[in-house]
Amino acid sequence: MIVDFSKQNSASFWRPINDGVMGGISRSQLQYDSAGFAIFAGYVSFENNGGFASVRCQHGDFGRENVVAYLLEVCGDGKRYKLNLRTDNSFDNVNYQQRFDPPDGIWTTCRLPLANFLPNWRGRLVSGVPPLDSGRVQQIGLMIADQQAGPFTLSIRAISVEIA
Repeated sequence: MIVDFSKQNSASFWRPINDGVMGGISRSQLQYDSAGFAIFAGYVSFENNGGFASVRCQHGDFGRENVVAYLLEVCGDGKRYKLNLRTDNSFDNVNYQQRFDPPDGIWTTCRLPLANFLPNWRGRLVSGVPPLDSGRVQQIGLMIADQQAGPFTLSIRAISVEIA
C-alpha cells in the first residue's frame, strides 16, 4: 500500500493545486472522514480560463520497483478523475497521468496499468520522455479536469500497487 486513508492524519500532507495558478477560481481539498477514508471534493469553474482542481502529496515513500498497476479503492460521483505521478520534487514539471472513471456511489477498485500512464505538462502530452519509472515516483496526486464544471466528490480509501 502506498497511501492508507484509514489513518486520521493521512490527508494532512495533501495540498490543493487548482487552476488559480492560471487565474481560475476552481477549488478543492482532501479531508479525512472519520468513517476511515479521505474525500477529494470541491468545485470546478471555467471562469477566468479555469477548468481543473487537484490535490498533491510530496510527503511519503511512493517509489516502488516492478509495478504492474496502481490500484485505487474509491467511491465516485459519476465523473472522470486522474491519478498524477511525478518522478521529481518540482512544482511544474512532467506529470504522468492516467484517467479513471469510478462508478457513482459504489466502492470499487480502479486498476491503472503502469504502461498506460502518459507524460503531460500543463495538460498537454509530452513526446521524447521515457515511460514512467515506478521506482522513482516522488509525488502523487488526484485531479479533475476534462470540461467537468460543477461540484465533485471522490471518496478514497487507499492507493496501492500490483507488483510483478
